[in-house]
This record gives sequence, structure tokens and C-alpha cells, in this order.
Amino acid sequence: MQIKNLRIYRLDPSWALDAAQLSELLEQHHFHPGTSQDPLSLGWTEPRAGHGLVYQNNEQILLCIRSEKKLLPGTVINQVARTKAAEIAEEQGYKPGRKQMQEVKEQVITELMPRAFSVARDTQVWIDPINRWLCVDAAAASTGDEVMGLLAKTINPFPVLPLYTELSPGGAMTSWLLEDEAPANFSIDQDTELRSTTESRALVKYVRHSAEPEELGRHIQAGKQCTRLALTWDDCISFVLTDSLELKRIILLDVIKEQKTSISGDEDELFNSDMSLITLELSRMFADLLHAMHWEVKSVCCKKCAGWSILAVVICLAAVGWLAYFNEVVLRGGV
Repeated sequence: MQIKNLRIYRLDPSWALDAAQLSELLEQHHFHPGTSQDPLSLGWTEPRAGHGLVYQNNEQILLCIRSEKKLLPGTVINQVARTKAAEIAEEQGYKPGRKQMQEVKEQVITELMPRAFSVARDTQVWIDPINRWLCVDAAAASTGDEVMGLLAKTINPFPVLPLYTELSPGGAMTSWLLEDEAPANFSIDQDTELRSTTESRALVKYVRHSAEPEELGRHIQAGKQCTRLALTWDDCISFVLTDSLELKRIILLDVIKEQKTSISGDEDELFNSDMSLITLELSRMFADLLHAMHWEVKSVCCKKCAGWSILAVVICLAAVGWLAYFNEVVLRGGV
């Protein structure tokens, strides 16, 4: 089991699906390759080949979403569209207008889409029903939105809740830097990013470099807040924490690697032991992270309302994502 980035959510307390029930729901949205005209195909696939859509080990659940996108560069679309536009201009005696050019581009996309290359990407989803975590191994926000959108279509009621802490991640990281003291069980590493909260959005980055507390203090006094901070937890896991409570560049350190190499058995036994070890350590780390931010804040509204709120956001983001993809393919670069 490999984890590189994590977007962290809360699992709704009403979650009561067992592996068989969950598998039945996922089967209704099983991944199927798209047709020649589908720019994007999305669905559930097996996290481990031959083990079904739901992989469960010691009550920990692993899912996988596959997305397949057609690559159709805007430069190619524009090149073909210009050729067609020249032919049309010669036939009708004047250049095509904006509306007609838009129709030409859409026609070109329809003609070229069957010849476009397809790129598939798998995204892991880890569910911890015991500690009520749902985590998505995704670095990009758009990938996380795809996962949330498919979860909303697959499981009703929507099982995901946002995670709120008493201290904002940005505020907590800024205070750790200002006080030059990491929270319990954590140590501050050498990568830091501070961004101004003013309209200038001025940015300061330290990469593999430890800044002096006085220097950091001047930046913070000038109105900057920490947006990214490299941390190590318990000498076991290093990562970069963002101001949106995402974990980037997760690396398992030697302490965990040594435990993994000491395990013997066949491929399934090794994977199960690996999964148990990693999910246990991550759950412990999440608890310490919440403690460092003065614990979790319960939503004022009921959980059902919170679920519907995040669902509405996901639907809006999904719509924006599709529009952005359409604009990139159709409109990028004028003709």
C-alpha cells in the first residue's frame, strides 16, 4: 500500500455498510472505458487485481477510482480548425465569424476525438470506520472533486463530512513558527511557505533551508501566514501540511520501513501487514494532528445538513471542472 498525498475527511457516524453492501453499490458505477466521443470516463475499479471492488483488512477498507481522459491538444484543434476556416472563407467569400468558428472547432473535436490518446489514472480511497476517517490519495483538488462526486452518486446518504479544527491549519502552523516550537510528537523540517494575507499575496518560500525565528517573525509581523510546512511525526512519517489540512509528499521513514522488511509471508500476507501498519500509524498521527490544532470543532448544523452542503459544493465543483475541460479543449488558443 502506497500513500503519497492525503485529503482528509470525516466519515459520517451513521456509516453502517459492510463490505458486501458497499461492493454492491460500487458495482453500479463500475469503471467502463468510454466510447470514442467520451472525453472523460470515471468509475470504481479493483484496488488489488482479483480481490473485488472492496478490499478489506482488519476493518480497514481500500477502494480505487479509475478515470480515463482523452488527450486532445488545443494546438492540434486550432491547426485543423484554421485549415477548415480557410476552406469555408474561400467557399463563402468572407472569413467565418466568431459563432461560426466555434461551430467549426466543435466539429473538429468530434472528428478528432476517436483518434485522441487515452490516459488512465487510479486514485485510492482509504476508509477507517473505527476512527471515522475517509482519505483520498490525491494531490490535485480536481482529482479530489472527482472522487467526492462519484462517492455522492454511489452512496446515499452522502457518507463524507468536512473536517474542522479549533485552530485553522494556517493559524496553527504560523504560531508554531512564531514560537519556534513544534507540537507534541512533531518536529519542524526545512520546507516552509508563507503568503501575505493582503491583496499583494506576496509569497516567501524556504526549500531545504531552515529559516531563523527572527526572520520568520518579521514576515509574520508583516502580515504573512504559513500556508505550507514540512513536518515529521514521531520519527516515522514526514509530510508537508497545507493550510487546507491536506498532507503532501508523504514519506515513510526508516522506523516504519524496518518494520515492513521484518514481515514475511506470501504476497497477500505482506500487503495486509503493510496496510495494517500504515493505516494504524496514520490514524495515530491524525489524532496527534487534531490535538495540535486544539481538537475538532463539531458543525453547528446537523450532520445531514453538513452532508448536503458538501454535496452541493461537490456538484458545483464537478460542473466547473467539466466546463474548464471543455474550455481547454474547445477554446484554448484563438484561431
